[in-house]
Amino acid sequence: MDRPPLLADFIDRHRRLFVLTGAGVSTNSGIPDYRDSHGNWKRTQPVNFNAFMGEEKTRQRYWARSLIGWRRFGQAVPNDAHHALAKLEANGRCEVLLTQNVDRLHQSAGSQRVIDLHGRLDLVRCMGCELKIPRAEFQDRLSRSNPDWLALDAADAPDGDADLEHADFASFVVPACDSCGGILKPDVVFFGENVPREVVATAQHHLAQADAMLIAGSSLMVYSGFRFVKQAAEKKIPIAAINLGRTRADDLLALKVEERCEAALAFLL
Repeated sequence: MDRPPLLADFIDRHRRLFVLTGAGVSTNSGIPDYRDSHGNWKRTQPVNFNAFMGEEKTRQRYWARSLIGWRRFGQAVPNDAHHALAKLEANGRCEVLLTQNVDRLHQSAGSQRVIDLHGRLDLVRCMGCELKIPRAEFQDRLSRSNPDWLALDAADAPDGDADLEHADFASFVVPACDSCGGILKPDVVFFGENVPREVVATAQHHLAQADAMLIAGSSLMVYSGFRFVKQAAEKKIPIAAINLGRTRADDLLALKVEERCEAALAFLL
């Protein structure tokens, strides 16, 4: 495989890469992304934390769409971009991989030094007693409680969602926590919700050890990821990005490669 000379040189010159990934890494695994090449939303913004916690109708809408979307999302497998970044770690070149994705595909590809910045969709957490259960187990509960919905199908949306735009969700049953009766929520960071402080602190610790940053598949429009790019720039850490289209950090980059992630990183395999 041909080596993109500038990107290959950037990676060759640095031994402790802080890798930050976004939705563009997983699109070739069949998981849609949120934004277009200009960084604008392609569809309605994701569910807001306060609305989810405060409105039964929002929870009904979220879990109905997730019931349909999880069937394919839960079967997604890593693509060559995930495998290439796992190879980078295996070769001792990755200080840490901080991912904005919630699909766990980096771990499935073999990466071990991974921080899930926005949590993981394969777990469901009780907001009352903190009990966690596998998402697959909750899928069974949703299915048993809503058998009439199982015949529906819809186009995939990001992060296990599905585009059920015209459905009436009023009859959808959302199970409560078996332990305390509390609200069950995917163990991910929703819009309007803060990333846990310990996650941010761990990522910042690794950034302090890094000698360069590599961004793959993120427009960085969400501040929770962009903050680390700002901090790298303040520390004079060189930054390279692979992304189709504009990023929020374009003026901070030492190198930008406008290719699909799996193509740009294929030389690592």
